[in-house]
Formats: sequence, C-alpha cells, structure tokens
Amino acid sequence: MKERKLAPFPEDFFWGASTSAYQVEGASLEDGKGPSCQDVKEVPEGTSDLTVCADHYHHYKEDIKLMADMGFKSYRFSIAWTRILPEGTGEINQKGIEFYNNVINECLKYGIEPIVTMFHFDMPAALDARGSWGNPESVEWFVNYAMVLYESFGDRVKYWLTINEQNMLTLVGPVIGTLTIPEGTENVLKEIYQQNHHMLVAQSKAMVLCHEMLPNAKIGPAPNISLVYPATCKPEDVIAAQNFNAVRNWLYLDAAVYGRYNSIVWAWLKQNDACPTFAPGDEEALKNGHPDFIGFNYYNTGTVEADDGSVEESPFGGDQQNGGGVAGMYKSYRNPNLQQTEFGWEIDPVGFRATIREMDSRYDLPMLVTENGLGAYDKVGEDGKVHDPYRIEYLRRHIEQIQEAITDGAEMLGYNPWSAIDLISTHEGMRKRYGFIYVDREDFDLGTMERQIKDSGWWYKKVIESNGEDLTD
Repeated sequence: MKERKLAPFPEDFFWGASTSAYQVEGASLEDGKGPSCQDVKEVPEGTSDLTVCADHYHHYKEDIKLMADMGFKSYRFSIAWTRILPEGTGEINQKGIEFYNNVINECLKYGIEPIVTMFHFDMPAALDARGSWGNPESVEWFVNYAMVLYESFGDRVKYWLTINEQNMLTLVGPVIGTLTIPEGTENVLKEIYQQNHHMLVAQSKAMVLCHEMLPNAKIGPAPNISLVYPATCKPEDVIAAQNFNAVRNWLYLDAAVYGRYNSIVWAWLKQNDACPTFAPGDEEALKNGHPDFIGFNYYNTGTVEADDGSVEESPFGGDQQNGGGVAGMYKSYRNPNLQQTEFGWEIDPVGFRATIREMDSRYDLPMLVTENGLGAYDKVGEDGKVHDPYRIEYLRRHIEQIQEAITDGAEMLGYNPWSAIDLISTHEGMRKRYGFIYVDREDFDLGTMERQIKDSGWWYKKVIESNGEDLTD
C-alpha cells in the first residue's frame, strides 16, 4: 500500500485556545457591568457561582503573557454583552469598552490574533425580563450590540464569531441556563424554534453589518457540530442519523451559509405545528447573510438508532453532548467503539476528521476550530506541577486528525481548543478543568489564584513552534 503523504498545516495557522467571558472573567458586577442570565441563574448544586471565576478580569495581563509564553498565535474569547451595555440596550459602559480594549491590545502586543465571540450564553438579565430571544425585538438588540462592538474594536479585531453554540441554546438551553420559556406556553417546541429563528435572523443581519462596517474583517457562526452515526447499517438507523444530523447540525449551518431552513427540520416542525413565524424582511435577511468561514466547537460524535416507540424524553434533555431522543425521529445510542472521559463524554478523534470532511463537502468554506478539549480532575503533584498526560494524548489525537482533514482537502484556519485557562465549567464548576493554565482555586476555596502552565501547555508550545510537525511528548 502506498504511504499517505500528509499535507502540512498552513504557515498562518491560528494555534491558540478559547475562553468565554462569563466562565473566566469574574468581576461579575464590577465597573458598571450589568447582570446577565448567568449571574442570576440557579447555580448547580456543589459548584461555584460566577462572581470570581478565574478572575481573568484582574489577571488578563498575566494570563495573556502566559499564552504568549506558550507561543499562541490566537486567543478566542467572548465579550460580555452586559459589560458593554449593562441593560442590553441604551447607555454604553465605558469601563467595559476600556477593559476589552486592554485585552485586545495586550494580545496584539504579543502578536496574538484576537478572535472575538459576540454572544456566549450570557443574555443580559434586563433583556431576559423583556422576553429574551422570544421577543422579536431581540434581533435589533443584537444588531445594535454588534454595531457598538464593530465601532469600538473593529480597527483591531479582524475575526468575529456571532453566537456560540446556537444549536445548544436551542436543544439544551435550560441546562445551560439560557433559554426562557414563558409560563403558560402551550406549544413549547414552536416557542423554542421561534427563539431560534430570531437568533438566525440576528446573526445574518450582524454578518451583513460587519461586511458593511469592516470590509477587511471576517465573520462566521460558531455552532457545536458533531457528526451523527447510525447505530447499525439498518436503513431505519441511517434515516435516524440523517434526522439527528439535520436537527443537531445542518439546520444551523444551512441557515447561516445558504440562508434557508433545512428541509428535514422544516418538515418535522410542520408536523408538530412548530414552524417559526417570519416577520416581514426575515426571508431576505437570511439570504443576505454570508459567512466568510465556519467556526465550530467539536467534542465528540453522536450515534443514534431508529425510535422503537420507547422515546419519551424531550429533545431538550441531556447536556451539550449527551442527548436523549425525539419520538419518531431518533433515539440516542451509546457507541461501544469509543472511549469515554471521566465525565461520560465519548472521545472520537477520527470522528473529528469525519465531521470536518462533511462540513467541507456541504459548505465549501474555511473552517476554524473554536473549541475542542478534555475536562478532567487536574491536581497539583508533589513536585508542585500539574501533569496531565491524558490531555496531551487527547489533543494530539485530534490535531493529527485535523492534518488528515487538511490532506483530504479541507481548508482549516486554526485550532483553538477549550480552554486557555481553567475556568468555571457550565455543569461541574471548577473541579472540571480544561485549561492549559492551572488556576489555584477550588469551587468554594479561592486559594491563591496563582497561575502555572500545565505539562499540556508546554507540550502545546512545542506543537506550535513546529507548526504541528512535532506532536511527541
């Protein structure tokens, strides 16, 4: 057999990592910041609130210096809507503008490209009170917010992401603490997909505005994409996999790239009297939004089988990666061919390549990995350092598959795994750590807040220096 010659990573590949404002910054109501839905939600039992997090707000210079020490080419972070507009609309908080100016400038000082996510699970509480994404006005709220960001930071930020994991906001929003269903709602499915529709239109309008205001910038969506396998080669299981792929993945990218709803999903919504209502101009708005690239988060694949009539769960159960099923559409299936993390998430590096290949064939756009990573119970060893060989192995196997996908013909812009620094996990608090940088704090003990680079961070430095050629320990 002829040996496969792998294509190199692009010379300008964005090696970096990611965070989100509400999970890393802390200073939750400091310097004029208003409360978001994350600040007022019920905190999962046994985990920390979001008041302090990793205190990146006060340690950003130190944190970005450590990213530079690892050789980062990019840093993907989100802007807290309420740090800029405390009420979601209206008066701008100049202290918030100043903070993100400082973060961006600190990145540029070290040659790190700032990649900015505009919305990452943190709707302003004041807008939640006005109906959140269920209010048709939410489209203009978001576009107004986008305009403030472009005006304030567009001279230096060249890469923008619209809405982080919109598909997860729709599918498991209550788990994340971000979906508001009005009391007395009779058709919950219709309400959820009406909110999703407002997000799709808002995203399209924000992309159009970006191209108008910042002609040299690039913008794209950032859904959580996981290719779905059929449990067997039974035709019914293949249909189930197509159904879940449409509901979980393609609805969001079809709308972002092509400006239209996925036909499988639309037919399902129609059968359930849940099709969203289009306001005047919505159809045109969707058609006008053209992303320059696709940002996407990947943790694992999904596997489903045909519903045998036993599915009773809501499609909005589970977490981002462990779903239930939809009656008549699909039923979740635990893939016996895959390992699992300590937290029950399957690990599928080859599925990463398969997911990239499928997106490439469907959309033919450059792709930017905006999250991928391993949550684990990291501990400081007796030598005072953090040894995380399991994370190195996880990342190595996924980076290898990016190179395979590049060799397959996919255009990849960068790799920004989750996360740059330890932060508060959505479900498991501080004990579930993802970072290259260890933060000395626990859920209910703020410790010293001292930082140190883990073994995985020093390994990643070597990967970056070799542009992906050296993946050895």
